[in-house]
Amino acid sequence: MLTSIRSLAAATILSSSALLAAPALASDNGGAIVDTSVDVSSLDTVSLNATPAATGAIGAISLDSDALSSADAATSLETSGAVIRTSQPVEDSNKAGETGLTVSGSVTLVTDYRFRGASLSAGDPAIQGGITVTHDSGVYVGTWASSIAGGSSYGDMELDLIAGWSGDVSDGVTFDIGMVYFVYPTNDGAFDPVDYWEPYATVSTTLGPVEASLGINYAWKQDSLGGNDNLYLHGELGVGIPNTPVSLSAHLGYTSGALAPDYTAGLSTDKTAWDWSIGASMTVLDKLEIGVSYIGVEAPQAKALGVDDGFTDGTIVGTLGVSF
Repeated sequence: MLTSIRSLAAATILSSSALLAAPALASDNGGAIVDTSVDVSSLDTVSLNATPAATGAIGAISLDSDALSSADAATSLETSGAVIRTSQPVEDSNKAGETGLTVSGSVTLVTDYRFRGASLSAGDPAIQGGITVTHDSGVYVGTWASSIAGGSSYGDMELDLIAGWSGDVSDGVTFDIGMVYFVYPTNDGAFDPVDYWEPYATVSTTLGPVEASLGINYAWKQDSLGGNDNLYLHGELGVGIPNTPVSLSAHLGYTSGALAPDYTAGLSTDKTAWDWSIGASMTVLDKLEIGVSYIGVEAPQAKALGVDDGFTDGTIVGTLGVSF
């Protein structure tokens, strides 16, 4: 479930988990996300429930290293969200006695934490991890965290608190709905408030051999978003290569609102941006997943003025994750 949120940001980072769902600027997860989401699946894993989604407030808030948006994501990203809000590591489950509860989790290392296309780690590697508890009814709660480069405003950690429900609504159609709360516990209070809420919903199905999902994340007007709201729409496709452990994935996201990169950086009044990714992943040794993705996002003013500093440049992201 966690990956469904970050699926979106991180959702695009681990392709196969992003495709299992959702967590994410994850997922998405969405990352998610998917995060499973989340993301993931933020962004946040892209587990088609991605995660998550936008951890959004950071990556896009500033394009300099002192204050850095899918999550989705994560969720989450996006993240959450994604989380491609997203990273979306593969999750494995363990039954907790006869309580009807399933506990799953993951730890992931990424070469760059990209959520909804923008870097939240200043182009540097990030360590991520999460845990989710799911009831047989489909109700789940979880948490997901990542190291970030948020400067004094956001600190060096993003923490996503996630709750939702996921289940089949008809033959071959799965629905995932929930809420992610993006928290930055190590910020020094220089730019308060910075925490914000983002509901999400994702529907997923199969089209022949292809897994497909469509999702929406919406953060209502909040002080931490400058009094603005933010809408994030995303879609994912994934397919496994027959007779191999390799899965391929593709993600497309659209931001309208406070978390568009150029707008949050104060470089444009345009509150819209597209982000995208394509990737491949494979599972080895049962619980270990490795992946690679190309991730991009629109930020024309930042790139034209040469102030991007690697936050929104297209880049290749590598992922190494283990589930439990």
